Amino acid sequence: MHTLIVVAHPNPGSFSHSVAAEVAEGVTASAATFEIADLSAEGFDPRFTAADIAAHLREGPSPEDVVAEQARIDRADALVLVYPVYWWSMPGLLKGWIDRVFSNGWAYDEMPGDRSIKRLQHLRIHLIAIGGATMRTYARHGYFGAMRTQIDHGIFGYCGAPVMSSELLLTETQDMTSHLDTARSIGQNLFAASPSQTTADAA
Repeated sequence: MHTLIVVAHPNPGSFSHSVAAEVAEGVTASAATFEIADLSAEGFDPRFTAADIAAHLREGPSPEDVVAEQARIDRADALVLVYPVYWWSMPGLLKGWIDRVFSNGWAYDEMPGDRSIKRLQHLRIHLIAIGGATMRTYARHGYFGAMRTQIDHGIFGYCGAPVMSSELLLTETQDMTSHLDTARSIGQNLFAASPSQTTADAA
């Protein structure tokens, strides 16, 4: 089994990178393989251009960098996204990666009559968001629930990809070591966890 771990943080010394590394350690301990996609270090361009629009409308081919990212995902059985919470969502770099890579004709097929075919039902998704506020803040304002609605259901549910785990690691109130232990455990159990969102839920 193979896992693609995507990290979206410009600082290679960030806690997000430490978490991604621990996920990778866990994957290795489970005798599976992994690849880390460091979007910032690799210089991925998140801008949705006219070429991306043409690909969405099926009036032109997908850009080469998009095809390369899709190939990386196609090689994987699981996709892990590790990212800091910016303004109660994912960073623009990661959102742009999803905007461009999870395209019509690859992640889903738009059909007549406001229907779609979900094409990523085989891909297990694990989300690890890293936030700086307290859980009380997230709970009081419903931020984490809103994030799960827009990301877990809105993005991956639309593509049919089951979200197996969705974690929020808060750096202000909890022991950082325990967060790294959690990340390692996620890596070890990538293919054993029960889905928090089934394909039926996403339909």
